[in-house]
Amino acid sequence: MNKNTISLLTVIIAFLLFLSSCGVQKQRVTFVDITHPKREFRGAWLSTAWQTRYKNMTVQQMKTYFVRTLDQLQASGINAVIFQARPYADAFYKSDLEPWSAFLTGVQGVAPEGGFDPLAFLVEECHKRNMELHAWLNPYRVSASTNDTFARNHIYHREPERFVTYGGKIYFDPGIPKNRQFICDIVKDIVMRYDVDAIHMDDYFYPYPIAGEAFPDDRSFNQYASQQGFAKNQLGDWRRNNVNMLIKEIKHTLQTSKPWVRFGISPFGIYRNKKSTPDGSGSNTNGLQNYDDLYADVKLWVKNGWIDYNMPQIYWEIGHNLADYKTLINWWANNNYSEHLYIGQDVKRTMDAQQPSGDSQLKEKMILSRSFTSIHGNCFWPAYELLDNYKGIVNELRTNYHKYPALIPAYKHMHNKSPKKVKNLKEVYTETTHSLTWESNSEKYDPESAQYYVIYRFPKGEKENLENARYIVATTKDKSYILPYEGGKKEYKYVVTAVDGFHNESKGKSKTVKL
Repeated sequence: MNKNTISLLTVIIAFLLFLSSCGVQKQRVTFVDITHPKREFRGAWLSTAWQTRYKNMTVQQMKTYFVRTLDQLQASGINAVIFQARPYADAFYKSDLEPWSAFLTGVQGVAPEGGFDPLAFLVEECHKRNMELHAWLNPYRVSASTNDTFARNHIYHREPERFVTYGGKIYFDPGIPKNRQFICDIVKDIVMRYDVDAIHMDDYFYPYPIAGEAFPDDRSFNQYASQQGFAKNQLGDWRRNNVNMLIKEIKHTLQTSKPWVRFGISPFGIYRNKKSTPDGSGSNTNGLQNYDDLYADVKLWVKNGWIDYNMPQIYWEIGHNLADYKTLINWWANNNYSEHLYIGQDVKRTMDAQQPSGDSQLKEKMILSRSFTSIHGNCFWPAYELLDNYKGIVNELRTNYHKYPALIPAYKHMHNKSPKKVKNLKEVYTETTHSLTWESNSEKYDPESAQYYVIYRFPKGEKENLENARYIVATTKDKSYILPYEGGKKEYKYVVTAVDGFHNESKGKSKTVKL
């Protein structure tokens, strides 16, 4: 029995024991290598709202900080950074539509030294490392309090009638069509000027409800609801429709500007509680609800193809009495219409929660997230706790769950054809390096052509298997790879594949070399 067979049997036996202990339904699982999957979204949220660190940095310090941050996240196995580019109707990038963020410079509307553009810098640095950059926008939030000072060019000064105040905070009124158009204009502005891989929104749609205070959208409801076919007793349905139209129009904006840029949502972790649904289709939970409280009909967006990935924030612990992690991951896995589903993981709560063994809940949560064919990865909140290696989480990711690189799952609903194979794969010697080089059909703004490459290495005598992540030694946007030196007597087969902008992979081109 060879070591690959032993490894596979080990995974299967461990997985069967896991299934029997946690009650996951077997028909929703296939026996793949859940220990080291080849395809997995591995994201981290890099927030800017309420971060004081940036406004106290010089531009050079910020560049150094971002480079170190991306190096650390890459070393942790992260392949996608979700960067909060628009925290409060402001910008961590150069915009003619909204002012520079106060979280960036300390004063809203004041530009960084020399016009430094954090979003442009991060896009370039992420792509150098073959990591994705998702631009994270908060659609309706405008201020954290009524005492916030807006820049002179802020839209609030020009058209205050488009805003409402709720809980001492200012919001765009979601019921006003001009506000939806404004948000779509921001999306188009970003994707046309920055090479972002996706537009991302989290759970802040209609604001979290405040007991005893009604959201003040009577004026827009009276003006627009009847025109849109809603009766006086359909306030909730009208609000949901407002958010539905925003999501649909953002997707349309992307499709008509840069159709390869993806659109993802990270909703609150509960869609609906079972007790709130007449047919009992909600989860067996008791908490805030997307559908009823935030007016976010996430299931509809997935079903209609208005979003390209869904990333529910299942931040609770396994065994939580109101929102159990196991209950929720089961529910989302079975209610996502076979589209891309990633799980939002809270680092601190996961590492703080102890199992009977005394270990954190990371292991069980990672196994659970990999145990469903309908779940395609995880995203960690916040990135800063990965940077701090909170309670050793990065040690565990590096040595176990992210030990080998992973390709982001292919977005076949957007494009389902592999790029052409690489050509002319050869060894190149110089005075200082021994490299592999190749040629390929690659155009930066043609996402159907090769956008990056995967390099596999197989020791002499081992069967070529491009589905096994253990053989991946690198991914790169370059058309070359520097080979290591191991004494000049070991023989390996190297295989190089091309991957397009939708993460479809070509067939491999191989070369046998001695190292």
